[in-house]
Amino acid sequence: MESLVEFFIDLFGGISKDVIIFVISLMPISELRGGLLAASLLDVEYVRAAIICVVGNVLPIPIVLLFLKMVLDIFSKWKVTKKIVDWLQKKVDNKREQIDKYGYLGLALFVGIPLPGTGAWTGALLAVMLGMNRKKSFIFILLGVLMAAIIMSILSYGILGNLL
Repeated sequence: MESLVEFFIDLFGGISKDVIIFVISLMPISELRGGLLAASLLDVEYVRAAIICVVGNVLPIPIVLLFLKMVLDIFSKWKVTKKIVDWLQKKVDNKREQIDKYGYLGLALFVGIPLPGTGAWTGALLAVMLGMNRKKSFIFILLGVLMAAIIMSILSYGILGNLL
């Protein structure tokens, strides 16, 4: 995470700490988890960091929920990209039972428990590929992001913050 923070500082020069943690939270893979870790490393006040990271993580999700199906449909028509869509569908089908068992709460838990390969972006992908209601999905993805914020706050500002 330190390398990513240093990359943004080097790339953009005098960029503010708030912008750095916002951009890290906005990106797939790093999301809020990376943003809060970066905020802790940059000594950003916790409440400000948490708000910036939640907003950054949630901001792209309505766009993903609205347009991903259309993008996947287009990609399914081309031989090269169809393989990617098929691979994604296979991955989603592996998670289908968990989501079906717990419904939208399962989606929130999937997003909220900070494990590799989970998060708001992946949760939105699951919701779209499983044909879940977009509005409900957004609400439960937001709940999952808030859950992840609590867990990552304890780790970033609590346990890890005391070690650094």
